[in-house]
Amino acid sequence: MEKLANPQYPIHQLLQQRWSPLAFADKQIEAETLHSLLEAARWSASSYNEQPWHFIVATQENPEEFSKLLSCLVEPNQVWAKNAPVLMISVAKLNFEKNGQPNRHAFYDLGGAVCSLVIQATSLGLFVHQMAGFDASKARDLYSIPEGYEAVSAIAIGYPGDPQALPEQYQQREFAPRQRKPQQEFVFTNTWGKN
Repeated sequence: MEKLANPQYPIHQLLQQRWSPLAFADKQIEAETLHSLLEAARWSASSYNEQPWHFIVATQENPEEFSKLLSCLVEPNQVWAKNAPVLMISVAKLNFEKNGQPNRHAFYDLGGAVCSLVIQATSLGLFVHQMAGFDASKARDLYSIPEGYEAVSAIAIGYPGDPQALPEQYQQREFAPRQRKPQQEFVFTNTWGKN
């Protein structure tokens, strides 16, 4: 299934193809491919080259670890994410290594790393669905995430599956057209809110 973006202006084909499905195929991701995605994240830009991103990774090849990470997701996300071959939790390091001061760009840099991972995944025929719907406190406890680090998002990765296999309410979401605000609603050139 394709859900191409309908951009106002030309964008790269990978950006046009990227979307966040709920239906994933019963097909594992090879270890080398998974490492390729994480390598793309590794080479992202970051403030002072601090690289404040970390990833907790679980694959269906290890059912115990997969169930552990899946349990961190809110129930509505568990319904469909249980079919993805890979689940992750992204974690940001909140302080600079060089001086221990707060890194107010940590979330921004983590988001950039995940964006690189997503584009790499898209180039390989994979799809990524990022989620805010997870229990960060539970993730901290289950994975012993130390102080000074914060779990930011959950991530499901896999090959596209059959939307008809989803429960009906999720099918509606899957088939809904993609929407974005027009540029003039978020790009300003003079005063905030004015173009």
